[in-house]
Amino acid sequence: MRAQRLLLSLLTCTLFATGTVQAAGLVPPPGYYAAIEQDKKAEPQACALATPTPYTDALVFRSKYEGSGQARATLNREAEKDFREKTKAINELERGVNKQVMRYMQDSHPQSLQCTLQWLTAWAQANALLSTDYNHTGKSMRKWALGSLSSAWLRLKFSESQPLTPYAPQSQQIEAWFAEVAEQTVKDWSDLPLQQINNHSYWAAWSVMATAVVTDRRDLFDWSVQQFQVAAGQVDSDGFLPNELKRQKRALDYHNYALPPLAMIAAFAQANGVDLRDDHDQALRRVAERVMQGIADPQAFVTKVGKSQKIPDLDEAGKFAWLEPYCTLYRCSAETLKWKQSMQPLKNFRLGGDLTQLFEPKAEEKEKKG
Repeated sequence: MRAQRLLLSLLTCTLFATGTVQAAGLVPPPGYYAAIEQDKKAEPQACALATPTPYTDALVFRSKYEGSGQARATLNREAEKDFREKTKAINELERGVNKQVMRYMQDSHPQSLQCTLQWLTAWAQANALLSTDYNHTGKSMRKWALGSLSSAWLRLKFSESQPLTPYAPQSQQIEAWFAEVAEQTVKDWSDLPLQQINNHSYWAAWSVMATAVVTDRRDLFDWSVQQFQVAAGQVDSDGFLPNELKRQKRALDYHNYALPPLAMIAAFAQANGVDLRDDHDQALRRVAERVMQGIADPQAFVTKVGKSQKIPDLDEAGKFAWLEPYCTLYRCSAETLKWKQSMQPLKNFRLGGDLTQLFEPKAEEKEKKG
């Protein structure tokens, strides 16, 4: 089955390349082509870190909001602890790969690349994260992991330095695995009733978009765009997402949490000639403005849901990493740009690491010199 999928993937890429299906392959935004900064002192080294054990069991985990009712707004400490323990290897892979890729992009240290290849090859060979025995939390972990890994891989695949060229067989195996996980993610999150489509579906769509560009799969790209359009259609006239309002005291927090995948999908669609900025009367802009107004003064959210609001932690800049792609799509105000710059570099491992470096590299350079 794996060999058949790999053959199909290669055939699809060949058709794209010859123009039979698509005249040009899918691409990321321009920042992903950045060259790797060379460290002339770096010597080739094997990965000294142990590979996180590939997760091949059922994707059935307790929710950290277990028992909190329909709003799912109250943290269950016991359930969260159990969840963290059982998903430890998955999180180690996600965070580790992102740290290794960011480090490699900055200093070309061979060990970082070797670790990334070793870890991902082991998980690919084990058919990890592909269980069809899952619950909602389990399929959520699958798409989060896919988004983290594919978006980090994009930086290696498209860098003008071409670091993956000597590793073609491993790269093909890893990308074939990404494609399998993406195909299952599409199955996991397709055909849901509208009242169940919320930030989880948006994050699934982002993970599939990142993988679509990695594997040059137009079908995956189109599915992601379709999910964005469903999300945009949910935005009401005041910039609220009805299914995030259900989170009651966490409504503002979850509106903010919905923005990163939507902004990234729109930026990647834009890079491939699909302009989603005006979709449903600039729905993405309206949600972003509603969130920014809510962070300054949450009263509109309080009035809407009748509950005081948990404000997104302003000290956790990664929660606002969506500002980097967003401000390339729309003209941000001077006040918004100042706020964004005060938090840079903006990093989010589920979006592929350092987004400032990808979308505003001059700011990153200024930070280093400063």
